[in-house]
Amino acid sequence: MATVKVVVKHQGKKYDVDVDTSSTGDVFKYQLYSLTGVEPDRQKVIVKGSQVKDDTDLSKLGLKDGQAIMMLGTPGDSGDVIARPKEKVKFLEDMTEAEAAQQVGAVPPGLINLGNTCYLNSTLQALRSIPELQDALGQHQDNAATDITVELRKLFRAMSKTQESSPPFGFLEALRHTFPQFAEKSKKGPGYAQQDAEEAWSQIVSQLKHKLHLKDNEGVDTSFVDKYMAGEFTTSLECDDPAAKEAGEEATTGKESFLKLNCHIDGQTAHLRDGIVNGLKEKIEKRSEVLGSNTTYTKTSKISRLPKYLTVHFVRFFWKRDVQKKAKIMRKVSFPQELDAVEFCTDELRKALIPVRDKVREVRKEEEDIERARKRRKRNPADDEPAESSKKKKTEKKTENKPATSADGDVEMGETFKTDAEFEAEKDASLLAAKKELNSLIDPALRDDDGANQSGIYELRGVVTHQGASADSGHYTAYVKKTGDKDPVTGKVGPEDGKWWWFNDDKVTEVTSDKIDALAGGGESHSALILLYKAIPLPTAEGVDK
Repeated sequence: MATVKVVVKHQGKKYDVDVDTSSTGDVFKYQLYSLTGVEPDRQKVIVKGSQVKDDTDLSKLGLKDGQAIMMLGTPGDSGDVIARPKEKVKFLEDMTEAEAAQQVGAVPPGLINLGNTCYLNSTLQALRSIPELQDALGQHQDNAATDITVELRKLFRAMSKTQESSPPFGFLEALRHTFPQFAEKSKKGPGYAQQDAEEAWSQIVSQLKHKLHLKDNEGVDTSFVDKYMAGEFTTSLECDDPAAKEAGEEATTGKESFLKLNCHIDGQTAHLRDGIVNGLKEKIEKRSEVLGSNTTYTKTSKISRLPKYLTVHFVRFFWKRDVQKKAKIMRKVSFPQELDAVEFCTDELRKALIPVRDKVREVRKEEEDIERARKRRKRNPADDEPAESSKKKKTEKKTENKPATSADGDVEMGETFKTDAEFEAEKDASLLAAKKELNSLIDPALRDDDGANQSGIYELRGVVTHQGASADSGHYTAYVKKTGDKDPVTGKVGPEDGKWWWFNDDKVTEVTSDKIDALAGGGESHSALILLYKAIPLPTAEGVDK
């Protein structure tokens, strides 16, 4: 490690600082924070005319002992220098099992298979990926015996305190007591029969809908599921028989709540979008009062509320009479890790979502362009502005206000130059303005509904898969996307690394995102059965609420 002693000047004071030239700008800024009390994001550190950024490679600055560095900036409202930790630093080997389980990067616990219970284990791991559900269960006060909600709270609490696999005895007993179908005995030998993970998911969520409640801002009880996991359809029912229309029968409209979107698979279905569109239109038979007989109607549904957590079910199983069991549709159906659900919505909801969705994409592009430029400068130091170039640009900028005149007396326009620091400051200001504009575009009704999706865009967070040819055989597993690590200094959650946890009962493995893309099906190998999408977090700016 090469260390250089520099002198940092700030508000008339001088600070002697030992700089590790093998580190980056953010480390240097935290050193200055401890000396000056100015938070890193409020500092402007100037070295040879260029501003030091968080990702600046200090070895490229050519720092020398005794070199003077200028720092600008004032402390925020808190204004305090870094305080000594209130708790003594504890090393991993000295931690309890519960403390170790909650550390950054800790491998989450698996669930022990209690005999054909992989369908349940995979379902529970996917549900556990919803942090709001864990919080709500932690506040649940009911302690009724053999209650699914109570046992789920106990199980999730126990799993949060260990990295060892847990046996879900209590929850399994409550599930079988509440829904006897899951207590069915195996016809192939001793023990219990394999079950359908989608049926387990639906039954568990239906119980949570009735049993797990939250207090809204006015102190009124609201169902957790209704708030975060339930959407709403606006439906239209129209008779297919022209005679009914001629006799004056009109289409009827209505509202329906839904807890999942079905992806219906037929011979033309190749993508999730195709299957969802199929599921939003169905044929039903009912009596026509005008015709005085049963006839066929077309029911069309459009989404009028998108929940924060959207469940999508691949309808892969169907009842096969000749073998008396649920057979599996093997067709390959791809699905995106980011889903745009706007096209499935009513015109009214689309009108509210599209401006926000489009602005999100614009902000993302700006962020990517800025980050790409910074990485390019870091990889190619020659592209950075050298001291001589910086001085030249500053000199030219200072003289640009002195108009030159041509031979005929006309004023000649000079060329304006900007330093890298000025250029980046403009980009940052433009990005901040775009984020504030995005916030102003959110529909007031959606802003008040914090359990809804405000942009129409979802990111994939969990997948339940099935391997095999029928629902009552084979094997279920779950994939859950890893969250970003929490910075121990700032408390902010960092960027995600794009990797996933694969829960195969008690075995937990880290996998890359290409493993998820391979779950489209096309045979008896693992294929997606349930997708859990979460509304993307909207980009925020300092001083701007979500």
